[in-house]
Amino acid sequence: MDKINMEEKKQQVYELICSELYVPMKLKEMAMFMQVPKERREELKEVLDALMTEGKVEVSSRGKYSKANENVLTGSYMGTSRGFGFVRIEGMEDVYISEDDAKGAMHSDTVQIMLKNGSQGKRQEGVVVKILARGMTEVVGTFERNKKFGFVKPDSQKFVKDIYIPLERSKGAVSGHKVVVGITDFGGKNRKPEGKVQEIIGHINDPGVDILSIIKGFQLPLEFPKEVMKYVETIPDEVSSADMAGRMDLRDWQMVTIDGEDAKDLDDAISITKEGEFYQLGVHIADVTNYVKENSVLDKEALKRGTSVYLVDRVIPMLPHRLSNGICSLNQGVDRLALSCMMEIDGKGTVRGHRIAETVVRIDRRMTYTSVNKILEDRDEKEIEEYREFVQMFELMAELAQVLRTKRKKRGSIDFDFPESKIILDEKGHPLEIKPYERNTATKIIEDFMLIANETIAQDYFWQELPFVFRTHDTPDLEKMVKLSTFINNFGYDIKLKQDDVIHPKELQKLLTKIEGSPEEVLISRLTLRSMKQARYTVDCTGHFGLAAQHYCHFTSPIRRYPDLQIHRIIKENLRGGLSEKRISHYERLLHEVSRHSSDMERRADEAERETDKLKKVEYMERFIGETFEGVISSITTWGMYVELPNTVEGMVHVTSLQDDYYYYDEEHYEMRAEHLPNVYKLGQKVTIKVVGADRLMRTVDFELFDEGVNDSGESRNEADSQ
Repeated sequence: MDKINMEEKKQQVYELICSELYVPMKLKEMAMFMQVPKERREELKEVLDALMTEGKVEVSSRGKYSKANENVLTGSYMGTSRGFGFVRIEGMEDVYISEDDAKGAMHSDTVQIMLKNGSQGKRQEGVVVKILARGMTEVVGTFERNKKFGFVKPDSQKFVKDIYIPLERSKGAVSGHKVVVGITDFGGKNRKPEGKVQEIIGHINDPGVDILSIIKGFQLPLEFPKEVMKYVETIPDEVSSADMAGRMDLRDWQMVTIDGEDAKDLDDAISITKEGEFYQLGVHIADVTNYVKENSVLDKEALKRGTSVYLVDRVIPMLPHRLSNGICSLNQGVDRLALSCMMEIDGKGTVRGHRIAETVVRIDRRMTYTSVNKILEDRDEKEIEEYREFVQMFELMAELAQVLRTKRKKRGSIDFDFPESKIILDEKGHPLEIKPYERNTATKIIEDFMLIANETIAQDYFWQELPFVFRTHDTPDLEKMVKLSTFINNFGYDIKLKQDDVIHPKELQKLLTKIEGSPEEVLISRLTLRSMKQARYTVDCTGHFGLAAQHYCHFTSPIRRYPDLQIHRIIKENLRGGLSEKRISHYERLLHEVSRHSSDMERRADEAERETDKLKKVEYMERFIGETFEGVISSITTWGMYVELPNTVEGMVHVTSLQDDYYYYDEEHYEMRAEHLPNVYKLGQKVTIKVVGADRLMRTVDFELFDEGVNDSGESRNEADSQ
């Protein structure tokens, strides 16, 4: 049953169960009542199982289905290495579950919980009452063989139990093999889970096995199914005249792409001119939907993947390379199909008018951020000479980008500028260098132009009241804002809440401006970021808090994000004569699931990217054990302090290593305090550390605070930082 059909059936069955005349029925009784033939009874069971997983329906011990108890909530269990966990429930803050209350739930299980009384005011606590569906049926780990059996130590710190493997189910694995294990029995309180080896990835010391293990652990798809590749073979390498027919021809417009040096999937191009006081900005996006037809095997695979995943040593694309690097990529000097948003913008950054059109484009130059930055910032004579016919265009881009940025800042848009990591690997995957990847003038120009295009499209479709996928970012929780406000008062700063206890993003932006250049800048910036919610995809346009935007969507990257591809399909259909009632109904049924799944796949990709970065950072720091460096305290917990080095590597100073006194975490002030000494360690404080350990399996780096009066290594403390 496809997803659209499933949504229809779920709605139909749920309406029946919620009706006043309904009495609890067994599956067979319900099938007879709904006149479902015997051969389709399994479909009805699928629908009821889906409603149970969503927490809308429950089944009694006698097998009768009824509407779920309103006091029972359904969500996804998130385990931790320390035994306790949290349940993520849409529209609520995560609910804390103690180890005793987890009732055997494991990471990513779908569970039903009851809230505990008396947890108001603090983080809400709950108890698991039922495990509805197991989330992790496969686990990646390291195999260890004994004489009579084997066991697997999972890589994921969220799956805390070793898995027992009978030798006849080990596939001949030996100690040190990385394996994928299928769980056959989840065990119990005093019994380990049991499983069978499904795949041997390779030995732990073989090149590339480390990253491959993470890929398998997150169940990221490496290969495209054969039927998808067969479908892709039918797609042409060049744009046909039939495809260009009826489109707005922009091939004589001056147009460039600006991307990183190693980018191959070029999905956005820019054109710009100025007529009087108005800028004419064109943001031209690859028309991927011309080749990815709705409900085709390619479309279903793209939806399943949700997003491209950018790991430290490879890209796992949402679409096959023949599309992402070929016919859909806006490569220099060739005809390409695009969906263009052409905006007229005044000197204050207001979009006075816009046009969305299906277009044909031909890119004049494939530019890099480095080259454009050399022209605009460094005024590099050689670079200016090479691109002299485009220099005026780049200067106009910089001028408009500044106008747009000023307007966004004025309305309260928050800009966190933490450096990302750039990890350079050798041909065998070993890290050679780690350095902060800083944004420059050119990267900011493209950000500004993509933001204004996304806002313009979202606003247009919000007012048309058509089904759409928006990018939303909710207002932070009041409790977190009050806590942040109390803390920053210690430094003489404040944030104002509105009368209805809601904060405006401008307050946080003003705070970040005030702390710029101060000793506490890093500390307060990090705490502000942690106090905010995560952005997601939704069918309702509730605004984007971080951007201080009422309307926002993702339109600009259909090669690598499914929500962008989905809204391109809606926009094109609307441009070609509008959406019929039937199609509006179709999208209304479809888009909620697309939004939810895309948000989930985005989170999975982010986690996988973080894990591969952490792994390579640990491997890199192994060569510096015993050496000392300066860093900044980036986080404090009950079990220690995290210290971040200038190259973005983060390590833990365990509280047990602070031996001169008993230290405890003062949560109210985000400090680590000594009980009998005046010693206090604060977030954002500079400290000198010594590297004492690096564990690839746990993906952790251990530091100790270093007494600068005693240099026992004689090594340069800045060697790793300079990398």
